[in-house]
Amino acid sequence: MFEKLKTAFNTLVSAASEKTISEADADKILWDFELALLESDVAQEVVAGLVKRLKEELVGNRVKRSIGVKDILKTRLQELLIEVVKSPQTVDIFQKIEEKKQTGEPFIIVFLGINGTGKTTTIAKFAYVLKQHGFSVVMAAGDTHRAGAIEQLGEHATRLSIKHVAQKYGADPAAVARDAVLYAKAHHIDVVLVDTAGRMQTSRNLMDEMAKIVRVTKPDFTVFVGDALAGNDAVSQAKEFLAATNFDAAILTKADADVKGGAALAISYVTKKPILFLGVGQTYDSLTPFNPASFAESLIENNSQSTK
Repeated sequence: MFEKLKTAFNTLVSAASEKTISEADADKILWDFELALLESDVAQEVVAGLVKRLKEELVGNRVKRSIGVKDILKTRLQELLIEVVKSPQTVDIFQKIEEKKQTGEPFIIVFLGINGTGKTTTIAKFAYVLKQHGFSVVMAAGDTHRAGAIEQLGEHATRLSIKHVAQKYGADPAAVARDAVLYAKAHHIDVVLVDTAGRMQTSRNLMDEMAKIVRVTKPDFTVFVGDALAGNDAVSQAKEFLAATNFDAAILTKADADVKGGAALAISYVTKKPILFLGVGQTYDSLTPFNPASFAESLIENNSQSTK
């Protein structure tokens, strides 16, 4: 994963081979680095912030002569990357669910995102994870616009032996979500997972519908599902959904196929929201927790070998 982004960072480290670097040298090194980041689908505002910080680290009068520039740069790159991808708010979603469970009320999670990102499959994967943690789950087929969406969620529910609540196509998604919440309360279900539409006639219609679902269900948590392969488009989508719903966290799908890696950096930077999981395959157990420190370390080679 993220091979192009790894190459960009490690090329930068390799370029810093002298004890001291002049401002002109730093500008040259960082120009190449900036282009590499942009080619890796890192948003311009993220690139500008990283380059500014790194220039301060590279210029000679900021480097201790007793320590190699490469070693300093590796350390600072990791620290800066962690700063970028680590949200100010640490989220333990399982603890949140457990705390709500103690009140006797279901924990409601609404999933948001554009069609084609793998949102419905991600909901099924997350339902599997919740079952592994001992929680009971009901899923709501709130995408009543996309052909096949209700059947797709129903098939996942059957495979996972999980109840799902659905109505006919064209039904009010907020009503479907509300029915699922009522079912959960009546049957003492721990978690309600609400699927939503991702494509309507206009973006405004979609955002209005998302806002209505959030208003009606009063979710405990909202999750933006973005496609890691979409690059800057995923960042634009995240911004729009954030403005409409102020979602709580993100999940990036198709990360196993993402050779660029810019979406993870950019979405974290522009939304200041945590990434909860990465989708790294097609099976139900292929949702892996996102660890900012491990992500940062994986992008910087250690002694010319990739850090796992």
